[in-house]
Amino acid sequence: METLGTAVIHQVGKAPEGVPVAAKELLHLGTRAAVDQTLSRLVRRGSLIRVGRGLYVRPVQGRFGVRPPEPATVVQAMVEHRGESIVPHGAAAANELGLTTQVPVREVYLTSGPTRKLKLGNQVVELRHAPAWQLALPGRKAGALIRALAWLGPEQSSQAIEAARGKLTESEQNAVLGLRRMLPTWMARQVSKLATHA
Repeated sequence: METLGTAVIHQVGKAPEGVPVAAKELLHLGTRAAVDQTLSRLVRRGSLIRVGRGLYVRPVQGRFGVRPPEPATVVQAMVEHRGESIVPHGAAAANELGLTTQVPVREVYLTSGPTRKLKLGNQVVELRHAPAWQLALPGRKAGALIRALAWLGPEQSSQAIEAARGKLTESEQNAVLGLRRMLPTWMARQVSKLATHA
């Protein structure tokens, strides 16, 4: 007969690399107390990594040994499997668009879910709850510009809009303009400058 530990490893092993499995998804294998004890034991053994409250992921076996999955992989898996909107923080967006040379030291994402931290080995990934307008247009430069402006603030936004003008296609600029009704007044005013082509 299969032990609970083997059953849990088998179940978590079915998930693609980097996809977290919630303890609640394993309750068909045993009682909550038994599942929690087994998960704790597997984490101590190094067979699983506890990334957050009730969330576990299997480590990745690489050429140089065992390591946690890449943070971006775990975050993308949460987007696909949990229905949460998660996007890079404004500092990362500003860097991506070339609006700042500062490289973020920590991995921070904005989310429609609750604020929390994921621990992947020695790396901590922070998920911060954000309003819907900051989560708009994920994966697009238009959305990255909105997040960058939110991070830069009103004082630096005018320069950022001028710098971004040459980096965005007309369709991306129109997508930003289409978001004005959702944005704070100061940002809507700055974004409106994209409507008047220099």
